[in-house]
Amino acid sequence: MNNTLKNQVCNLSPGTEIQGKWHHVHYKILEKLGVGATGVVYLVQLVNGTLAALKISFSNMSVTAEVNVLKKLSQVKDKVLGPRLLDVDDWSYGSHALSFYVMEYVKGQPLLSFISTRGTEWLQVFASQLLTDLENLHEEGWVFGDLKPENLVVTSNPVKVRWIDVGGTTLQGRSIKEFTDFYDRAHWGLGSRKAEPTYDLFAVSMVLIHAAYGKRINKTDKPAEQLKQFILTTKQLEPFGDVLYQAVTGKYKSAKEMKTEVLSVEKRRGAKSKGTKPQNVRQPSAPRVKVKKKRSHVLETLLLCTSVMLIYILYLFIQVL
Repeated sequence: MNNTLKNQVCNLSPGTEIQGKWHHVHYKILEKLGVGATGVVYLVQLVNGTLAALKISFSNMSVTAEVNVLKKLSQVKDKVLGPRLLDVDDWSYGSHALSFYVMEYVKGQPLLSFISTRGTEWLQVFASQLLTDLENLHEEGWVFGDLKPENLVVTSNPVKVRWIDVGGTTLQGRSIKEFTDFYDRAHWGLGSRKAEPTYDLFAVSMVLIHAAYGKRINKTDKPAEQLKQFILTTKQLEPFGDVLYQAVTGKYKSAKEMKTEVLSVEKRRGAKSKGTKPQNVRQPSAPRVKVKKKRSHVLETLLLCTSVMLIYILYLFIQVL
């Protein structure tokens, strides 16, 4: 796809109708969700009102590869490892035939926005969720590759971090086909771009660093030492600094191993925050207040007798008259 056509495809107006050449399904563009190295993604609406995410690919090879990944992920029993694949087709755009596929629209808040508004205490939760999903993905023989905040959203009911783009997913053992410098260990001089679990674990750590610090840091001429100092001395990264440093230096060989360490740190934090209650400490009792008994019933009796006597005297006085 040449640059002129790519620019046009990346700037389709809301309301544009896309009709599949083979399946004849109509999709109306509502807004652009994002642009990546392999294509542009739009939020679309079907005739029945259903929302979906439609990705127009920049090349037929990339769309084929991504569709195969989505199909593989959908075959993993009892696991949700990415958006569901809904349709694959071509679109006649002028004299061009553009390949596209349609997937489930995962509605949620961008990860960085969620952390910014809800607090960094959610990082441990999302780290655990991400590592669980990556563990399942790695068991299927794949590496996510281009793991970054832009490819992650937080859904509600339940609150969960979800993947929304699998364009960088690569078979283990091959070279990573799509990456972003900040989350790429080769960029930092801390490993190769070979698709293996440790590549994803490095990216997870960099995502957490970005989310906690609020922005990316610029690489210096000593990137390895720079990351070490930053991770271990930045207050926002406590108390997970050691775990993150172990991950970026490749000490964890599996997502399960890293997740165990994350949960262990959180468990220690929980125990420390609860503290211990002092034993055998007797609290002072409230002073007893003595209440004087009222003699109101005696006064009432005297008043009653006096009234009766006055009435009787009055009666006698009337009889004499």
